Amino acid sequence: MRNQTVKAAVLVAGALLLAACGTNKTEGGSNGGGTGSNAPQACDTSKGTLVVGVIAPLSGNLSALGLGIRNSVDLAVEQANEKCVVPGYKLKMQAEDDQATPQVGAQAATRLSSNPNVVGVVGTLNSSVAQSVQPILKGKNILQVSPANTTPSLTRGDDFKNAPKRQFETYFRVCATDDLQGGFAANYLVGKAGKKNIAIITDGKTYGEGLAAEFRKEAEKEGAKIVATAKVGENDSDFSGAINSIKGANPDAIYYGGEYPQAGPLSKQAKDLGLNVPLMGGDGLKDDKFIELGAKDGDLATSVGAPVEDLDTAKAYLDAYKAKKFKDDYSAYGGFAYDAANVVVVSLGKALAGGEWSDAKRADLIKAVQGYSAQGATGDVKFDQYGDSTNKLLTVYKVQGGKWATETTGTFGG
Repeated sequence: MRNQTVKAAVLVAGALLLAACGTNKTEGGSNGGGTGSNAPQACDTSKGTLVVGVIAPLSGNLSALGLGIRNSVDLAVEQANEKCVVPGYKLKMQAEDDQATPQVGAQAATRLSSNPNVVGVVGTLNSSVAQSVQPILKGKNILQVSPANTTPSLTRGDDFKNAPKRQFETYFRVCATDDLQGGFAANYLVGKAGKKNIAIITDGKTYGEGLAAEFRKEAEKEGAKIVATAKVGENDSDFSGAINSIKGANPDAIYYGGEYPQAGPLSKQAKDLGLNVPLMGGDGLKDDKFIELGAKDGDLATSVGAPVEDLDTAKAYLDAYKAKKFKDDYSAYGGFAYDAANVVVVSLGKALAGGEWSDAKRADLIKAVQGYSAQGATGDVKFDQYGDSTNKLLTVYKVQGGKWATETTGTFGG
């Protein structure tokens, strides 16, 4: 029933977009194909070029995720140009490498914010980097739409559960947050997998610490006992100290708050040291690199949304990504980055309404994003009053036979 509804929505949305694009083309223009009245016509770009920025890790340990983000934005921008989504303008992507580091991310945000033609930024991957980037972009009233930030405080403040307060009206995200993801993981690991004695290891970063804290609250509520805790460094490669410190507590599972560059070797080393129990983490683990780096069968990860491979809404995106022959996989956040880029460009077209871009239009663009509602590759895309996605779907994945397999998709109700 859901798939039939989604297919119908996609067909209708596609027809409307194509109809709208027909009015945005110059009379007599040509892109070189065909002749006469049936010839394809070029979009009017007489008003110049506008830039969609990207801030993501394009090098280093997390580049597998960042490159999928960059490529997906590139695809969305190219399609927007082909369909004349912003009449009078050509769109260009400018990707900045934040190296998954707050300081470098801040420098990237400063570069982008110095260009008056940057209309918005898709990014970041890391919540810790977002904390540095948000105020810089806000200082120039530049729109930011993240495909991957999951720390709740970025939108709702430190007391996000009891006294939520919007932090930056320029900031939005298209993915679910850790206060949902951590609880969803606990529901599965304790309630479904039956793990009652759990050790928690974290990497000390904003994302990992926050996710683990939310997991712990719900795991204890579900009746589990946190038998041991330990910390590792984000640049560590030898995890024997942390493993030995929790081993004596005989945990039947490990929950890791962090990302795959450390989680993969941690899982392997734990098994080698005789602690052969499932290791579970969040969306920072959901990449093939986690398996390549040492994850074993039975290890688990939650991730935001439903598997794009299973969504009718994602078929056109996946086909187009494949046709582009990108060297890098779309990875965990490609679909979300594609949707985030479309939020920017479609809202830009609406905000300009055929007029010209200027700093005065930034407020109109942000207003258009706040009211945005569409079917994206990842499903429904729209935002609540804090800038959070209203799509709360989450998925548990398990490593089976050296590959990821979907365990369950649903929502966490708290």
